[in-house]
Amino acid sequence: MITTILEINVNNLNVSIHRGLPKRLIEENLISAEDMLAAINGAKVDQISLLDYICTQGMIDDDIIAEVAAREFGMSVYNLDDANIEDISALPKEILDRKFLRKHLLLPLFIRDKRLFVATADPSHTKGLRELQFQIRMSVEPVLVAYSKLMILRGKLLDDVTDNLVESLNINSADYDVVNESKSFNIDPEAEDKEKTESTPIVRFINKMIFNAITMKASDIHFEPYDHHYRVRFRVDGILREIFKPPPSWSSRLVSRVKIMANLDITERRIPQDGRIRVTVADNKSIDLRVNTLPMQFGEKVVMRILDPATTTIGIDKLGYEDDQRAAFLSALGKSQGMILVTGPTGSGKTVSLYTGLNILNTDERNISTAEDPVEINIAGINQTQINLRVGFDFPTALRAFLRQDPDVIMVGEIRDLETAEIAVKASQTGHLVLSTLHTNSSTETINRLLNMGLSSFNVATSVSLIIAQRLARKLCEFCRKPQDNLPAQVLSEEGLDKIDIDVSSFTIYEPVGCDKCEQGYSGRVGIYETLVISPAISEVILNGGSSVDIFKAAQKEGFRPMRVSALRKVAEGIISIKEANRVATD
Repeated sequence: MITTILEINVNNLNVSIHRGLPKRLIEENLISAEDMLAAINGAKVDQISLLDYICTQGMIDDDIIAEVAAREFGMSVYNLDDANIEDISALPKEILDRKFLRKHLLLPLFIRDKRLFVATADPSHTKGLRELQFQIRMSVEPVLVAYSKLMILRGKLLDDVTDNLVESLNINSADYDVVNESKSFNIDPEAEDKEKTESTPIVRFINKMIFNAITMKASDIHFEPYDHHYRVRFRVDGILREIFKPPPSWSSRLVSRVKIMANLDITERRIPQDGRIRVTVADNKSIDLRVNTLPMQFGEKVVMRILDPATTTIGIDKLGYEDDQRAAFLSALGKSQGMILVTGPTGSGKTVSLYTGLNILNTDERNISTAEDPVEINIAGINQTQINLRVGFDFPTALRAFLRQDPDVIMVGEIRDLETAEIAVKASQTGHLVLSTLHTNSSTETINRLLNMGLSSFNVATSVSLIIAQRLARKLCEFCRKPQDNLPAQVLSEEGLDKIDIDVSSFTIYEPVGCDKCEQGYSGRVGIYETLVISPAISEVILNGGSSVDIFKAAQKEGFRPMRVSALRKVAEGIISIKEANRVATD
């Protein structure tokens, strides 16, 4: 009965599961007849080949399909790793007709004895082979290959966009090329041996986006698909800006190119993927890109985080700490034990602060171990460990291992739970200096956060030595900023500028203008900090069960400066605008 129904439904689709590769897959119990019928229907809905659907849905491993196809058609599986993309791209243009190759799951490989050998993952798909043979007037021989390897090689060859894109971006054919495909990507417009590099427009487009993002000092690149449009955005100085709007039809090719660069699975579109890309810019400087793909309603969104190693070596003097704040940080770093916590929202510069501290501590006399998720920037001389939750290697596991590695300094990427917090506290109380981060709004609230996790007040009071809360504010461009004249005294008072221990009459308030050396009047970012030193008086408040308000009042008596005041002091120094201070720090 089932067979009859299947035959009827399949015949309606003009496909038979009782012959060829579908039949063989069912016979070898690799897929049920019901699932095969569902795959046929799914392929019809998605307007793709049956093999495309089976492989992209993960119904059967593509290597197994290749082995079954080899037995079914009496062929051997060709290893596409031996194929040279340059040799393929050298084939005549009529053979590499882009529309044809995108229509059919085929890839011409080489010509031997007036015969064109064509890679295919499904030899039963003879329509495309016949069409190609008619088109080029040459004998065509199919070569059986694994689906995923075929897609990767086609992706490299066909990662193409229209000439209109190139013209609209004014990209020269030799610019922004990629070399050393598997390891490092050279995006130097002045790079040598350009004739040996890939020159397809999509490659140049992606490289141009990366190059421009680095030039603009962006922190992130967003490739975002929507129903009727597609956009590329950069996060510059903490603010997202739309840079370009490619057509929605380019979505899959852009994502495929990024996946190839990041060594990700281009056939997997159902789950998020993480990868890394290393690029080389004009001065032979290497920069890492952390890549994440995320399935969305209308395609996959890609976000690239630009990880510049130079940010870890800029020095504490350039981060924006005031003299007393810098002294407190250095004093905590100089202790042999204790815990330093850096707090703030995502994108507030916590990682840079931690890396800066680690660079100060990074000497031959110290053993430094870090547990990070992920390892963002590699630092020579520091033992950096990547957290891998898939295999059960989490922060607590890493910390326990660190304690048996004779550490002097331990850095934990983030304290997320009680177990991690307890081990970190134990480490800080047994002769180790521990650095970590938390997601809280202020330094005083961090104490309550630790207590709410389940730590005892005694452990918090005796282990934590310094809490730094921070934000990043956009710096005014020093070339075009202009004084904001005639501000009423009432406005200055309402903003709190009369309570920052700086005479109002002694400073000038500036506002952004905009010029060719900045972005809308801003250039770069500066840290806004509040530093809470856990003194004996504050420890006593914690031990007595005091609230964050009680801790705040006790800290103020010892000269504690809230983040709002720190931001306004940057306004008084002409570094940021009042508007920017209000954006990053409110009362």
